[in-house]
Amino acid sequence: MKKELSYYINKSLFITATNTDVGKTYACEKFLNYFAKAGLKVGYFKPFETGVADFPLDGSKMLELAKKLNPSFNVTINDVVPYQFKLPAAPYVAKGNTIIDINFLKEKKKYLEQFCDVLIIEGAGGLMVPIEKDLFIIDLIKIFEANAILIAPSKLGCINDTLLSINALKSKNIDFEFYINLYHDINSFEEVSKPFLIDYFEKLNFLEDLEKL
Repeated sequence: MKKELSYYINKSLFITATNTDVGKTYACEKFLNYFAKAGLKVGYFKPFETGVADFPLDGSKMLELAKKLNPSFNVTINDVVPYQFKLPAAPYVAKGNTIIDINFLKEKKKYLEQFCDVLIIEGAGGLMVPIEKDLFIIDLIKIFEANAILIAPSKLGCINDTLLSINALKSKNIDFEFYINLYHDINSFEEVSKPFLIDYFEKLNFLEDLEKL
């Protein structure tokens, strides 16, 4: 990572992405393991999970991991995933008539932070996924006073999606790093997308590299 490990103590990292199905939960797993391996107590928070049938699959998986890595993270799935909706859609649509209480989410975040040194927060979809008509995931990052970790795919089109998302974060003055998840078109990435990305950014970060640090 770009910053010294001490920088992340008592910080919240908001894992967002250029779009849905890019690998946010996979990234959360990587960062939870990375910080725990470095000796920090980790925690996890997913304000919304949609597409929930019986229980939140992603949230439950990450809560189990967080507790394994940090036994003092003694919280429940309803603490970690306070809003659970059945419809697999943006929170604005999935919530139906439910009113999202932002102050409640801020208090829930504050509560979870008591049990960890660094709290990994997982967003829903991409940056401009709506929560309310005039409230988006990108706004939640600022509301939570969190640093952002942007996850980008390796598939064709990732250049456009990555640059648009980075410009959106910069426009909101949000501190961020971005990581590429090598999974779609991994074999063609070197030829199709990497030449521009490496020229433009000079150095690229890959999720897989966290295991080597």
